[in-house]
Amino acid sequence: MTNISHIVIVGGGSAGWLSAGIIAAKLKQSVASGFTVTLIESNTIASVGVGEGTWPTMRSTLKNMGISETEFIKQCDVSFKQGAKFARWRTGKQDDYYYHPLVLPQGFEQLDLVPHWQASDSPLSFSEMVCPQESLCEQGLAPKLITTPEYRAVANYAYHMDAGKFATFLQQHCVENLDVHHIVDDVVGVNKTDSGDISSLATAKHGQIKGDLFIDCTGFKALLIGEHLNVPFVSCNETLFVDQALAIQVPYQQENSAIASHTISTAQSAGWIWDIGLPTRRGVGHVYSSRHVGEDHAYQQLMQYLSGQVDKPESLDVKKIPIEAGHRAQFWKNNCVAIGLSAGFLEPLEASALLLIEISAQMVVDQLPTNRQVMDIVAKRYNETFTYRWARIIDFLKLHYCLSERTDNPFWIEHRDPSTMSERLQEQLMLWKHQFPSDADFESALEIFPAASYQYVLYGMGFRTHQNPLGRSQQSIDRAQMAFKKNIAETQQMSNVLQSNRDLLEKIYKYGLQTI
Repeated sequence: MTNISHIVIVGGGSAGWLSAGIIAAKLKQSVASGFTVTLIESNTIASVGVGEGTWPTMRSTLKNMGISETEFIKQCDVSFKQGAKFARWRTGKQDDYYYHPLVLPQGFEQLDLVPHWQASDSPLSFSEMVCPQESLCEQGLAPKLITTPEYRAVANYAYHMDAGKFATFLQQHCVENLDVHHIVDDVVGVNKTDSGDISSLATAKHGQIKGDLFIDCTGFKALLIGEHLNVPFVSCNETLFVDQALAIQVPYQQENSAIASHTISTAQSAGWIWDIGLPTRRGVGHVYSSRHVGEDHAYQQLMQYLSGQVDKPESLDVKKIPIEAGHRAQFWKNNCVAIGLSAGFLEPLEASALLLIEISAQMVVDQLPTNRQVMDIVAKRYNETFTYRWARIIDFLKLHYCLSERTDNPFWIEHRDPSTMSERLQEQLMLWKHQFPSDADFESALEIFPAASYQYVLYGMGFRTHQNPLGRSQQSIDRAQMAFKKNIAETQQMSNVLQSNRDLLEKIYKYGLQTI
């Protein structure tokens, strides 16, 4: 019946400090006293530094932690993100691209616009016809005005940021404002009880650190969940083939160079290149499958991508990051929870890494067991939830590949092999050939990606669904036409009032945003 009051987080970086902030902020609001949140991190182990893209959820996460959006933007080299542009994924041709924006199609909860867009044979892409965000991104416009209060939006948005600066910023906020106890030390031993629980951690300089619940944020090392508790790693390399990344920080040619309002993902012969615009630099990297292309060739593709955009790209430092796609068989075992890279890692195609940290830490604190007796019940529920969520993310990432028509490398051809897809994804694709995707196709309230996200990817990649043989009612046709006209008007209105990403950021540096 031991009360759960001492939470110990091992590892800093984005995973450790986000978890600390989310948990400490919620406990500070809901519990009178008696709890402690301690974070132990080594100053001899460098963080991986990946995860420069977020989801819109980060806005509520930071707000709930009591963080000023203005200060976050100023200190973490932040720019605004309104979605992702996927170039050359379908055919590989230069004019081949589509968007996965961060807004729902017009009237999404009342009317499905896909059959009406498909029947129209419009030259406009699906996303351009149903929401303003593709047009805003193509114009490089910001998602809000300087008069829009902190965390509010004209168009829904997320962030791009410097992952290293973000961790440092969170550390300062957690220590100074949320009373997180910060210990800089190396963990040299793990002590356990007869039941297998972790009782304390032995550190090099601070002795034994006791706790009731331990959170493993030690990255790929997985010190607690992997090395100590021996929870196996479940690979998904047979589904998602990429296993290497070459990352590089690219300076702008000019100080006032435009900042892209979206992530750019450009397909290559056996992988893809990400391109993220920050105020002071770009983060660029080539994610590829070493089974299908050699490192030298992958490096040359990265240099070719940067050719003409930066002087002597070969002079820039390149960081190699191995990718072992998959996750732990259990995320919560005994009194230990794995969050971040220790829980698993997938390629950064849809920026799910930071999102998983957010929702993992949030579920831990929302369902924090009051005592050890009920912890196993909470752990079972947590494991079921995140096993499902990881599987759905893997399916959604696979969707981007298995719809491709490219034949220039076995990488793309093998991705279309049904044996490399989950049975669930195969069933969904069969269903969507005859029925347009809807939220009714997703039975769980735990879905990471809504039906709208599947629509953007499916129809951006040229997928076709047979029209309902019973036809479309005149009422639905009329409503769809009204929605299309409304989208044209909203797109024009936003285009007239919004300014560029860089212009808005410069105003924020100078004046700040209005607090809510």
